[in-house]
Amino acid sequence: MPKSKVRKKSAYTPPEGVLQTRSSQARALQPSPRWYAPVMVGLMLIGLLWIVVYYVAGDQIPFMVSLSAWNFAIGFGAMVAGLIMSMRWR
Repeated sequence: MPKSKVRKKSAYTPPEGVLQTRSSQARALQPSPRWYAPVMVGLMLIGLLWIVVYYVAGDQIPFMVSLSAWNFAIGFGAMVAGLIMSMRWR
C-alpha cells in the first residue's frame, strides 16, 4: 500500500495582543520589599502570643478581661492577616 503524503504544519504564531500583555505582567511582578517578610512573620507571632497570653494570664490582665471573647478575634485576625500577606509574598 502506498504511503500518504506527510503534511507540514505551519508554526503557531499567537495573536499580537497576547505577547504584549504577558511581558507587561512579568514586569509588574516584582519582589516584595525587605520589610514585608518581617511584618508578615511578626503578625503571625503577635496573634499567636496574644492567644497564648489570654489563655495563660487573661484573667489577671484588666483590659483582656474586658475584651473577653474578642481576644480570639484579635489573635486570629492578626494570624490571618499574616497568612494573607504570605500569599502575596515574592
